[in-house]
Amino acid sequence: MKILLGSHHFSPSIGGIETVSDLLAREFVKLGHEVRVITQTLGENDFPFRVIRQPGPIELFRQIAWCDVFLQNNISLRTLWPLLFLQRPLFVTHQTWIASPNGRIGWPQRLKRLVLRFAKSFAISEAVAAQLPAPSVRVGNPYNDEIFSDFQSPERPRDLIFIGRLVSDKGVDVLIEALSILRESGIRTQLTVAGEGPERARLEKQISKLGLESRVEFIGKQSSSELAEILNRHRILVVPSRWPEPFGIVALEAIACGCVAVGSANGGLPEAMGPCGVTFPNGDPRALADVLAGLLMDPAQSNAFRRGAAAHLARFTRRYVANVYLEAMKSAR
Repeated sequence: MKILLGSHHFSPSIGGIETVSDLLAREFVKLGHEVRVITQTLGENDFPFRVIRQPGPIELFRQIAWCDVFLQNNISLRTLWPLLFLQRPLFVTHQTWIASPNGRIGWPQRLKRLVLRFAKSFAISEAVAAQLPAPSVRVGNPYNDEIFSDFQSPERPRDLIFIGRLVSDKGVDVLIEALSILRESGIRTQLTVAGEGPERARLEKQISKLGLESRVEFIGKQSSSELAEILNRHRILVVPSRWPEPFGIVALEAIACGCVAVGSANGGLPEAMGPCGVTFPNGDPRALADVLAGLLMDPAQSNAFRRGAAAHLARFTRRYVANVYLEAMKSAR
């Protein structure tokens, strides 16, 4: 099967959509299919499949004419117009909510919803599926199970880790406030922050104000292999997002590395965590502190969460997720 994968952002850009597009494309190739990726991101083309970057109208038309199926990783109206002239099955993976950042639904979102009547949808979580205007196949995002695994280290010297962009939606300030609450109750713990972003200066000021400088370490961006090693030195991943995360690949990566996941309750993050972690109400530092206190003071809790990791992760391997996509695409053809 000839699969054209549309990914507005792609390597060398870094993010969840880029990761998923790369993993799926590589797995489709391993399973014997021809794959091409179209993207608006400039960069090198050292991949086991062809990458067409910033295609013009003629090239875009040529690529859609070539494929048997067109899979968009998040709907993009700008690359759909050739389907007005070429009959090709359209599949759309929904990575987030079809709404503007403020939650409103304007004419671009309404147009996307109209297009979905003529496409087959994949939803990465039940939370995302619930807001779609059409039925969807429920399939979570894959994680890189070649890189992220439990090294079975005899000791995990560090307690808490956050991984992600330092922006307000990610709620790192909520986590820092929770650290202060833990200290007031006599629990002194350490936090590693992996990532960069515009909020770093404000977070450092908050840490200084609370007197937590010796308890929080910023380590910046890390490669996937570096993150796997770092996660294997920690006990608990915290995803304290203020907004409802549609999913959470970072939770899968941490669980695969032997961590317990703690995350905010709204959205699709609880589905990514499954039976391998604990949720708390979004934006509530005291509730977060209570959850962390329980895990830090009672290691038996963490061991119970880890026991369900293998069965949970089996539904998010590259091979499993790729086969769900392929079965749907073959039936549509």
